[in-house]
Amino acid sequence: MSREYPVIAVTGSSGAGTTTVRRSFERMFQREDVHAAMVDGDAFHRYTRNDLHRMYCSAPERYEKLSHFSVEANLLDRLESLFVEYGEHGSGDYRHYIHAEDKQKIEAGYQVGTFTEWQPLPSGTDLLFYEGLHGGLVTEDYDIARHVDLLIGVAPAMNLEWIQKIDRDTKMRGYSQEAVIDTILGRMGDYVRCIQPQFSRTHINFQRVPTVDTSNPFEVQDIPTDGESFVVIRFREHSRVDFPWLLAMIHDSFMTRPHTLVVPGARLALAMELILGPLLRQLLAERRFR
Repeated sequence: MSREYPVIAVTGSSGAGTTTVRRSFERMFQREDVHAAMVDGDAFHRYTRNDLHRMYCSAPERYEKLSHFSVEANLLDRLESLFVEYGEHGSGDYRHYIHAEDKQKIEAGYQVGTFTEWQPLPSGTDLLFYEGLHGGLVTEDYDIARHVDLLIGVAPAMNLEWIQKIDRDTKMRGYSQEAVIDTILGRMGDYVRCIQPQFSRTHINFQRVPTVDTSNPFEVQDIPTDGESFVVIRFREHSRVDFPWLLAMIHDSFMTRPHTLVVPGARLALAMELILGPLLRQLLAERRFR
């Protein structure tokens, strides 16, 4: 694990809500005057959208083996190398994957489903922040998790995750509901093999659980609001967590197991600040102490 150049990774499936954690960190970075190198995991996909489409058309049997969750469809060697190089030297290369909501890059001439050119990370940063699918992946060939100083998992209840993905991809990315459902089902094998095991390696997991009926996630419906959910927070090193303080600070929170805190969904932002803020400051203090 790095200390001089810390690596923070937020890992979760497509539509899980990792962006919520990223935004909490961005607020903390601004408040603490932290200069972070921000890296999006989609940048490490191996293929453009058109490449995948051509491959599916020429060999339909490869569809389930080339999901964005799979090892084969991602440049995991480059991702692991980035974590290693940043941890040792505070440097590395990155790029961007263009989504439909990336209006500025589209206006600059990039097409949706393509990549920008690889370029060096900004110099003089305090830490690397990764948000994506594979921050805690371990396979026979790769051990990305061991290069991460703080690994955070975002894994809402399964049906809620699907509802969120369908809502985002239809409203923001222009896909039909049927296409999104096909993608979800086609990725299921890779989700079980590549995504779920990461949540056993995380330092902290955030799992949002709705308190409304989501029994059929494939019907058109609104995403349950924060007020209609609880968030289950599991700590791997729970002996180092001041649970009495968190319970006092987060109204209506409670514990279900020695390592598990439950908070109302409407207080998730506060919980993240109280939990992640001290961990961020600890990483920076250890870095600066050296």
